[in-house]
Parts: sequence; C-alpha cells; structure tokens
Amino acid sequence: MTGDDRLNRREWMRAAGCTAGTLSAAALAASAFPGTSPLLAQDAAKPAKRLPRVAAINSIYRLRSHAYHIAGRFIHGYTWQGKHHQPPFQLVRMFDHQQPKDDLGPEVCQKHGVELCKTVAQALGGDKLDVDAVLLIIEHGDYPVNKYGQIEYPRYEMFEQIVEVFRQSGRSVPVFVDKHLSYDHQKAARMVATARELKFPLMAGSSLPVTWRIPDIDPKLGTPFREGLVVFGYDRAQPEIYLFHALETLQVMLERRKGSETGVKSVVGLEGEAVWQAADKGLWSADLLEAALQRNPSRNYGKPREQVKRPQAILIEYADGARGTVLNLAEACSELSFAGRIDGVSTPLASLFFLPQPPGARFFDPLTRNIEQFFATGKSPYPVERTLLTSTMLDLALHSMHDGGKPVESPALAIRYEAPAEDGHARGRYTDVE
Repeated sequence: MTGDDRLNRREWMRAAGCTAGTLSAAALAASAFPGTSPLLAQDAAKPAKRLPRVAAINSIYRLRSHAYHIAGRFIHGYTWQGKHHQPPFQLVRMFDHQQPKDDLGPEVCQKHGVELCKTVAQALGGDKLDVDAVLLIIEHGDYPVNKYGQIEYPRYEMFEQIVEVFRQSGRSVPVFVDKHLSYDHQKAARMVATARELKFPLMAGSSLPVTWRIPDIDPKLGTPFREGLVVFGYDRAQPEIYLFHALETLQVMLERRKGSETGVKSVVGLEGEAVWQAADKGLWSADLLEAALQRNPSRNYGKPREQVKRPQAILIEYADGARGTVLNLAEACSELSFAGRIDGVSTPLASLFFLPQPPGARFFDPLTRNIEQFFATGKSPYPVERTLLTSTMLDLALHSMHDGGKPVESPALAIRYEAPAEDGHARGRYTDVE
C-alpha cells in the first residue's frame, strides 16, 4: 500500500464521515484518534469545518532545523510520488524554546495563521487541550554538551510539560518525539512508561529507518541475521548526532531477525586504535565494512585503517547472540550504509540508506508521511520500544567510550518488542520519476 493509498485526503475524509468538505467532530474522534478525544465527542452534534489540529513544540525554528523540516511540512506540504501533498491536518500553534537572531518562527506563524505561543501549555490550549496531536521537535539550538559528548536537549522536560496538560485536562492525544527520546536512558524509559500510564499513543525516532534504500532491501520478518554493521562519517566532536541515526539504521534491519527483538546483553563504545584492535579480535567483521562501503557513494579511496585518524565504534551483543556494529569513519565516507550477514547466505545483504541533501532534505518526506499515519490512526507505524532501545544503547555506549571502552551491561537494555510487518520506508526513487 502506498502513502497516497493510506492518506489520500479525500478518501480519508470520506472514511471519517465527511461530505462536501464538512468533517464532523464525532467522525474525527472515532476515526482519527479512537478513544482519546472525549472533548471532540461532546461537540458531535455540531458540524465543524476543520481539520485535526496539531501543536508543534520546538527547540528552535530556523532554516534547516528539524522543526523547519517537519512542522514546516505540515504548513507548506511537500512533494510525494511526483505530486504536491498537503497533510490533512492544521498546524494551529507553535512554541519555540529559543529565539535566535535567525529565528523564522514569528514570520512563518504570522504569514500562515499559526499562533506563536509563550508556553508549552498555551500551545496545547491550556487545561482544555483543544489540539488533536502534538509534535515534539527538540533538535538544534544552543544547549549544553556534557562530558560524554551528549547535547542536553530538554526533550524530557518539554515532554513533561505536555503531559502536565494531559493530566490537567483529563485526556490525551498522540505525541511524536523527533529523534531519540532523551540523551538520558532513564528519562527515555520514564517517557515510555508515562505514555503507557496515561494510555496515549507515542511515536519517536530518526528519519533513517524510513528513508530510501539503494538498492531497496526489505528483509522479511524472521530473517536469520547473525550480524549487522552500519558505517558513516561525521564530526567526531559531537558523534552522538549521527551515532543515533546509525543505531536506528542498524536496528530497523536487525529487529527483523528470527524471534524479533529480545533485547541487548551489552554495549561497548570505542575510539582510536581500539576500534581496529576489536576487528583483529573478531569482535566486528571487516568484510561487512567492505560490503557496506561498496554501497556508499561517498566512499574515499584507500584503506580505512590507513586513512581514518580517529575511528569511533559502538559494538552491540544482543541477548540472542546476534552482533551489531556502528562505525564513525569520517575520512572514509560521509553517508550511511548497512551490511548484514544472514545464516545460509554467502554474500552480505547491503544497502545505502539515502539522505537527499539540504536545503530540501527530502528524507523528512517519508518521516512526515509516517507521522501523518500515526496522527490519523493513533497507532505508531513502528514500536516506540525500538527508539527506547536505540536511545538506551547510545547513552550507555557513550558512557563506555568516555570510560575507556569498558563493556556495559544493564537491565535497561532488556527491551523486547515485535517488529512491524511493514517498516514504513520509502520505496522507488526519491525523485519520484518511477
């Protein structure tokens, strides 16, 4: 089923009980957010010409920020399968935690009829909670970096402010959290626990699992992966940013192994010569690195071991014995590619996870499509537990890297979940020619 099949505006409205462009609040409550919108149900007898209302809670809204790309797509629409697609939602309010000199928030809000709010609670409508879904996009901005190299984005703190409105209003709505849940795995776990407690749908994660793959690999559930590796190259001063993307890329592949996801036994973070020594010891496979690099158009010439000055790695031992590796090799490549070893198959399965370049950064197109599906159905296209696991692996691995590569075992890594039959990634060519 294509994205347009899932979310064709006219069909979606017809399914919700709309005629001549009129959408009843009762239909919205029943079809878009089942069981979460008693406020809408109260107005069932009053026909309302409106789309589901969305609030965006952002760290910053400037050119090329994540809020610019995600919330901006809810305002302006975007190209999908060769045509302009306008999400069947209305972004009604926005809160921006920071307002730098290049802040675009006031201009965008004034031009497009979006209310720019001074608090998170105001953006959600206060104790009345008059929105139907929330975007939490806390990425970019001026925030502290701790000794582990983690940017202390206040995702958890902003999430708690959203939840406080839910508690005061006595109801809740779907929430999407951009990227990892929190730099602190304990805070991330509390976010998931809170969503379960209040019974509201929660979705989170990176754009990498749903971007285009070249070639378009789509392993079936139950694929007997034994090992997977993701390579990329990024600024080593703040590796957290792309290490998370790489972990999500690895996880969307390896979660499809036989038995689905049964959790992680240990993680290790390594830097420098220790990365190559780990390969010498058989802790990660050089042939998988070669297979991943062969799919990577940004690959440099020469041997990575000779050209990469300060490699970084995260090594993962899964509870079922599978292994995962993430490598940051800045001098060897820049883009992200994957290679995996499957039992009984001699050649590794490998693919580029394609990220179209800014300013368009069109990898946000399939992510936004999946967010739309989430808001429309109240069900995340993929488990939030995936992002809880990748958030936890990243936090503990960065602690390990800081502490000299000591392996970390923790009950927090024992996260089990079932992988979805359809992972929501974009198919075909990103240019929409095919």
